[in-house]
Amino acid sequence: MTRSFVVFNAFVSAAALAFLAWLLLLHGGVAGSSVDLSFMPAVNASFNATSAVLLLVGRLAIARKNVELHKRLMVAAFAVSGLFLLGYVAYHFVHGDTKYVGAYRGLYLAILASHVLLSMAVLPLALTAFYFAARREFARHARVTRVLWPTWLYVSVTGVVVFFLLH
Repeated sequence: MTRSFVVFNAFVSAAALAFLAWLLLLHGGVAGSSVDLSFMPAVNASFNATSAVLLLVGRLAIARKNVELHKRLMVAAFAVSGLFLLGYVAYHFVHGDTKYVGAYRGLYLAILASHVLLSMAVLPLALTAFYFAARREFARHARVTRVLWPTWLYVSVTGVVVFFLLH
């Protein structure tokens, strides 16, 4: 791995994490905003579900040695996850945090905590996997994706679960 890629990956990942931390912990929404993005959690859950399906089909494609389809599906999963992140940021920028009011608070918090903690690893791992694939270092790519794929799939699925627990 080149030093410039390591620096790039660390910078992008740290900047994204710092921005999300500010958004969720300090920003708190826009008071008195006339913008209504209350539909976004459902859209974001759809993005998460789509990402999960793309990840599953992409895994199947590479198992069947269909490299071209695998590449397209993984890029699509990354793009859909990016759209999720944009929708997530927009919603939380306007509306702030969403409080859980259901009967399964402990379960909700456990799922949310694991979802949030594991989601922090997806971006740097995905960038690393793309880097190794682009350099045709497929053995290294496969080692990274042994961790990335189940993590990303878990984050996508639990994103949908969190939505249903909240709504």
